[in-house]
Amino acid sequence: MQERTASRQQLTIELTTPDDNDLPVYLTGNFNDWTAADQTYRMTQTGPGKYEFSFPPQAQLPDVIEYKFLRGTWENEELDAYGNIRQNRQVNPNSVRISEHVPRWRKQGLAYNPDFLPKISVIDEAFEIPQLIKTRRIAALLPHNYYDTDRRYPVLYLQDGQNLFDDYAPFGNWAVDKKLALMAEKGQGDIIIVSIDHAESERIEEFTPSIKTRLGRGDGKKYARFLADTLKPFIDKNYRTLPGRDHTGIGGSSMGGLISIYAGLMYPEVYSRLMVFSPSLWVAPNIPLQAMSFEEAYATRIYLYGGGREGANVVPNIERFIGAVKKQGFSNNVQFNLVIDPKGRHNEVRWGEEFPKAVEWLFFH
Repeated sequence: MQERTASRQQLTIELTTPDDNDLPVYLTGNFNDWTAADQTYRMTQTGPGKYEFSFPPQAQLPDVIEYKFLRGTWENEELDAYGNIRQNRQVNPNSVRISEHVPRWRKQGLAYNPDFLPKISVIDEAFEIPQLIKTRRIAALLPHNYYDTDRRYPVLYLQDGQNLFDDYAPFGNWAVDKKLALMAEKGQGDIIIVSIDHAESERIEEFTPSIKTRLGRGDGKKYARFLADTLKPFIDKNYRTLPGRDHTGIGGSSMGGLISIYAGLMYPEVYSRLMVFSPSLWVAPNIPLQAMSFEEAYATRIYLYGGGREGANVVPNIERFIGAVKKQGFSNNVQFNLVIDPKGRHNEVRWGEEFPKAVEWLFFH
């Protein structure tokens, strides 16, 4: 990488951050081989939560400066507002003054406060699914202070429970428990998550709608009936929920996103909030036209996410789905939040990053 040595104006980087940490702030980047706690790049504190650093005018700098903020070590790295590790910041070395903000920091390697972790209650390792003559592990993630209050909470039913909070999930996990801790710290953790494990080798069949699809007719209708007719009544009976549709959501990713759309279309009287990440709409591209549709009276929110590196058809299929729903005349009652990440890949970690943003918009916006 070329470095600039010609005379230029002095570049100053300003930082604001919550004034809740006594550790010093350092810059690290491609100008110092990403060295942590480099005293040469220690920022000067100019006020409560305010820092500043000026590069010497004759400093050798890359054509594009990439950098991050650290509070000493990489265990105290900057985070975004949702507790995610953010991508490298960039600036042209010919800039004069840059203002940045860091809303959160990792603390000793943790992005969350353990005191706010939800209470995980495994309802049953073999919960009966009479519609499919099967059993399944079902778990509830309860607010951290659930047993200290008499409050009632909205509920979000999520598919693929094995990938939501299990630390040793083979394909990674969403870290839903840790994301909920972050949200609770911000006052947005008042929600119950119901985690439904998938059917392992029969997952595809179970999540495929019971209509004509490119994979044939699946057991999606029976599975959706289980969620609405068996599991939800059980949850409402045994936990302090807000049972109405205005406080009930369903969601998932990939095939789990597809079945969540299908269940939402089948049971608009049950669900008013849909969290749909990278849905496998290629399986049933005409699902809005073939499944039961939203009725005019039902106001519904749908959070849709797609990544640009998931395949050529993921994002276009999502956009076609939105267009098909609007074409049916439901645009006045169905509110969409479409998020496209051009660099987004098809994996659990990326969906976990999107999870708190979706919950915030669906339930607390």
